[in-house]
This record gives sequence, C-alpha cells and structure tokens, in this order.
Amino acid sequence: MFDKYIDKLTDYVPYILGAALILAVGVVVIRLFVRFLWKVLSKTKLEETGTRFLISAIKAAMYVILVVMALSELKVPMSSIIAALGTAGLAIVLGLKDSLSNVAGGFIVMLERPFKVGDYISIGGNEGTVESITILNTKILTIDNKAVIFPNATVASATITNFTQQEQRRLELKFSVSYKEDHKRAEEVILKTVEANPLSLNAPDKPYIRVCEHSDNAIIILLRVWVKTENYWELRFGLLSDVKDAFDEAGISIPYNQLDVHFDGAPNNQ
Repeated sequence: MFDKYIDKLTDYVPYILGAALILAVGVVVIRLFVRFLWKVLSKTKLEETGTRFLISAIKAAMYVILVVMALSELKVPMSSIIAALGTAGLAIVLGLKDSLSNVAGGFIVMLERPFKVGDYISIGGNEGTVESITILNTKILTIDNKAVIFPNATVASATITNFTQQEQRRLELKFSVSYKEDHKRAEEVILKTVEANPLSLNAPDKPYIRVCEHSDNAIIILLRVWVKTENYWELRFGLLSDVKDAFDEAGISIPYNQLDVHFDGAPNNQ
C-alpha cells in the first residue's frame, strides 16, 4: 500500500512542480506589471487614492487568475473551482453590499473628478473645504471647522456645487437707494468704487450696474463684477463697506423699511 501511494505521488510530482512554476513566474509577472501600471497611472490626472484602489483591484484579480491556473495545473476540476469562487463571491457581495456601493461611488468620484482636495464645495446643504477623499467616504471641513463625512454612494448621486473649480467667479451685489435720490448718480458712485478696488476684473466682462427692482421702500441697483476665485469673499466684503462709505460721502441715503399709517374718519374727540 505504501509503495502504491509513493507511485501515485511520484506520478503527481510533475503537476506539483508545474503549479509551483506557474505561481513563481506569475508572482514575478504581477509585480512587474503593477510597477509598470503605477508609473503609467501616476502620470494621469487620477487622484492618488483612485490610483491605489485601481491597482489593488487589478492586482487582486490577477492573483485570483494565477491561483486558478495553478489549481488547474494540479488537475483540480474547473467546475469545482468556479463553484467555490461563485459561492465566495456571493457571500462577500451580500455581506459588504453597502460598503461595495460606497467603493463604487468612490471610484466614480475619483474618475469624474467633480472636486479635489482643497476645493470649497456644497453637498446636501453642507458647505466646506474638501479635507480628504477615500475609497469609502469624503470628508469636508465647514467654515466653523466641523467635520462632515459623506458616504461616497451619497456623494456620487448628490448634486454638488463646486465654488472653487473655476479660476474666476462673478460677484453679484444689490444696493438700495432712496426714491428721492438720482439713481444714475448712485450707479456712477458704485462704478467708481468698483474700479478703485484692485481685486475687481474687467474680463471676461466689465462691471455691470443697472437698476433691477422698484421695491416698496427703495430703488434696488444690481452690481455684477468678475473676480478671481481666491479673492471672492475679500472683494465682496470690501465693496459692501466701500460703497456704504462712498454713499455717505456723496450724500446718498440708504432707506430703511418704514410704514406710513393714515386714519380716515377718526372721531373729533380723538
């Protein structure tokens, strides 16, 4: 009986050596291919997190193929291998359903690049600066330094506003002046104030100043001016202050809400 098993093992040695050779060569090939792939992807615009995830997924798939090839060399029935892989895959998918949806969402975010780390964005009513983008979630920091973390499945399906993606933004402000004032003179004062500010731009369009509304208590003058994205808030707050000072200097009044009440047919003794 011992000799019988020795004979079977001797007959099986070539298959074992063949499987070992396949594994050894396959590992070397996979490592070389991963290095080559890393060099290629590092020259693209894909985020580093996305690059790492893509390489890890490809590497795992190649190792699975390598193991299947080695088992096939050992004469393991292919139907058994496929059944085992199918069962394991189904169990993994069912157990990690939510996580896999976040992974898919993260992959979509990294490929489409609606934002990057450092951008100021709005997601689901929350605004903040993108702190990190991982394969499972995206983290932003609000203005008051609160951390808000979104699952990437939510990010991939949400409406995203990116405030800093473009190099320039158009600032829009509205100013109120009294009906008794000359609105054209007020427009000239606003224009001079805008032109005096070095942060305002004349391209792609010059500052646009027009009366846009006749409200109950005032004439509303609209200002639209282009500004570099990084200077948006500084110009906004600066113009609000400077125009107020310019109106005061020019004697242009800014009205406040008021209500005049008239009594008709009041008794004589009142």
